[in-house]
Amino acid sequence: MISQQPAETPRDGRRYEIVAGRLLTTGAQPPAHHAAVMGLMVHLKTSCPPDLMVAVGSLAFRPTPTTTLRPDLIVCPRGYTGVHPPLLAVEVLSPSTRTTDVVLKRALYETHHIPSYWLLDPTHQELTILTLTPTGYTCQSVLQSEETFHTTHPFPITLTPSQLLG
Repeated sequence: MISQQPAETPRDGRRYEIVAGRLLTTGAQPPAHHAAVMGLMVHLKTSCPPDLMVAVGSLAFRPTPTTTLRPDLIVCPRGYTGVHPPLLAVEVLSPSTRTTDVVLKRALYETHHIPSYWLLDPTHQELTILTLTPTGYTCQSVLQSEETFHTTHPFPITLTPSQLLG
């Protein structure tokens, strides 16, 4: 059986994850981080089909008994249990999480077959869209500020960083 994160995890603004049995704690994030997460959530929810849901930090992905990951935002089927990969994981970059999100989380999400991984950088108004291929993640697009990209995964949506962050 895959272990779940304890129900008594403190609600102190930190994110608690387990990677290979080791606790990974991320401190409270700056307001720009939260605004970016909320902006993207609202944008995704307006296009999300009824059989899927957009969740912000409330659902964990537990690919192994010793690994529990909690992306900033995920898109997954309704009734998601956390055992199977979500359709999309998004991390919003901040100075304290940049290396973890770009290196460690990318490798973990790739290893555990999350089909799409997006990195949203509010400081540089940049959105990186990665898609899983048989050889690993491939960069589909790196959008700057007013640039627009249309994707069909996890569902059809048009993305513009400045609109997500505005």
